[in-house]
Amino acid sequence: MIDEEHYGAPSLPGAVRISGTVSSGLGRDHVFMSQKHYQSQFKQVLGVGAWPGTLNVDMYKESEESFRKLRVVAGLEDGDDSDSIDSDRIDGFERDGSSFGGATAFKAKICRDEGDWEDCAVLIPDLTRHTSTAEVISGSFLREKLPCSDGDLVHIELVESG
Repeated sequence: MIDEEHYGAPSLPGAVRISGTVSSGLGRDHVFMSQKHYQSQFKQVLGVGAWPGTLNVDMYKESEESFRKLRVVAGLEDGDDSDSIDSDRIDGFERDGSSFGGATAFKAKICRDEGDWEDCAVLIPDLTRHTSTAEVISGSFLREKLPCSDGDLVHIELVESG
């Protein structure tokens, strides 16, 4: 388990914290993230439009069970979601014969070790191969805002409903 003193800021009551390392994705998310249909929904979740890309965070082993709970809430895995974390539905759509899938978004905050917290959301697409990688969206380019690079430790805090 990661030492609680290692975090940049104290946890909120009822918060779920997951941690992992920044990693590079395929570099194709900007195609999806820049779609107006998605951006209007991201604005409702984040309060601002989202940067046209995601920050991939590979979960530490200690965070995999908490991340799995997000996948249960998103309907991608079977399990008990009675300790549900607040989520927002991102609706998919079709355009010019192409289908753009939906997703589940979880409002959160992210920080690099000992850094400042930034508003964000963990986005879990309905169609994803990631089972232990969080895709994080924000109004800012997080690689510059945090700042962070591949291999850097980051912490994500989600607030449970209740």
